[in-house]
Amino acid sequence: MAFNWTDLLTWRNVGNLLDILVVWFFIYELIMLVKGTKAVQLFRGIIVIVLIKLVSWYVGLGTFSWIMDQIINWGVIAVVVIFQPEIRRGLEHLGRGSYFTRSRHENEAENKLISALDKAIQYMSKRRIGALITIQMDTGLDDYIETGIHLDADVTGELLINIFIPNTPLHDGAVIIKDNKIAVAAAYLPLSESNLIPKELGTRHRAAVGISEVTNALTIVISEETGEVSITKNNELLRDMNQDDYLKFFKNELISDYQPEKQNAFSWLLDQLERFFQGGKSK
Repeated sequence: MAFNWTDLLTWRNVGNLLDILVVWFFIYELIMLVKGTKAVQLFRGIIVIVLIKLVSWYVGLGTFSWIMDQIINWGVIAVVVIFQPEIRRGLEHLGRGSYFTRSRHENEAENKLISALDKAIQYMSKRRIGALITIQMDTGLDDYIETGIHLDADVTGELLINIFIPNTPLHDGAVIIKDNKIAVAAAYLPLSESNLIPKELGTRHRAAVGISEVTNALTIVISEETGEVSITKNNELLRDMNQDDYLKFFKNELISDYQPEKQNAFSWLLDQLERFFQGGKSK
């Protein structure tokens, strides 16, 4: 009897396939949401607890399985509390539609941010004015923002330069940029204890490496002694970067158009539809 492929193309099978794709997409977006954040370790812990529960149930450890059930039941509330920053960030992204496409206004803001950073870096590097600027990425920096002096100001090259002028009230510490705004100045960042950091580098560089060890923030350091521009991210220290180097790095990290390989199929499809309708309107 010949196999009939049309037997597979039923509404039930198509529905099951769609169901699997939706679940897969949800899990993928959840992984992308916690990737590079402290929540990754907690997420792994949850997986371990679930595996222990399944093993204890399979082996027949009734009491231990009951205890794990209680942990899981109460753990739902704990997860909401622990993952509160990530949940809020995910809902904000969903509200802005950023899971599917980045708005043009966001890219305009990020281009302005890069322009302001470039202006400040060029000015301070040539005059050997020390600076430490941290840009929040996915991991929240609220703990470190609380240590600084609140500004909530638009990012401009002139403001960044004025903040780091020596012997001014805000020059000592880090500027933290959140959502394309200067959240605080004179903030304290954790110092790295790594022995791999060259001894000629000072406290600013240790703070930049330190924040990159616990978050995925992007941090810019300008050396007061040499004017050298360095960048840290994901526990990596990039030294002696010229203007072309750091501009390319900023665009790769901050502007979505420079990362097409990370764009999912839904994002690409909506992007093409948006361009199509905009093209129709322009005619």
